[in-house]
Amino acid sequence: MSYLYFLLLLLPILAFSGWASAKVSSTYSAFDKVGNRSCMTGYDAAVRLMRNRGVTDISVNRVNGRLTDHYDPTKKKVNLSMSTYGSSSVASVAVAAHEVGHVMQKQEGYIPYKIRKALVPITNVGSRLALPLIIVGILLDIFWVTAPRPFGEWLVYISIAMYGLSSLFMLVTLPVEFNASRRAKKMLVEDGILAQDEVAGASKVLSAAALTYVASLCVSLVYFLRFVIIAFSFLQNDK
Repeated sequence: MSYLYFLLLLLPILAFSGWASAKVSSTYSAFDKVGNRSCMTGYDAAVRLMRNRGVTDISVNRVNGRLTDHYDPTKKKVNLSMSTYGSSSVASVAVAAHEVGHVMQKQEGYIPYKIRKALVPITNVGSRLALPLIIVGILLDIFWVTAPRPFGEWLVYISIAMYGLSSLFMLVTLPVEFNASRRAKKMLVEDGILAQDEVAGASKVLSAAALTYVASLCVSLVYFLRFVIIAFSFLQNDK
């Protein structure tokens, strides 16, 4: 793959990644201004959802940042960001319920969740992988070209392994995230936290968040393809 063709493939993905990040922020902000009629905060929702399902050994904590919400199974904590923990908006309870969805995945032994956890212990990094993957890819592209032949080849093979693993991680992450969102919407209605007509807003928030994982997968796959093609060119030149 010539570098020009690679850029023509990468640039739309970069644009999609930037749009996905902006979409998450704007959608959350919009529905963070819409109060839920149950008046429950993100903290209240997380506690009720887990208690009603017999989960009593997971604490709900507040962490710094915005949209830094994540479930930490090793410490048995659902960590809600400042923007979610004390807010009684549709957006906050949707995000809190999504994290409880991950709790229930672990409780029920959901297979894709187990696979993702085995691949990467820190599972809240997936939505933020797109930019680091791009930066690392650019650096590797520079280094393999400028390095002496044996070292350049090894960098390409290392890149294939790295982007292959990250692609696998993101492929497993997508069903895990979509499943957690489906669980979230169902639980919110079952437990009376959101009325049926409020679920549409929650769904928009969760769908926007899922786009960031799709963007990370696209970036990872295109770099994986690039380095695989470079490796094939080495093999052809050696014949």
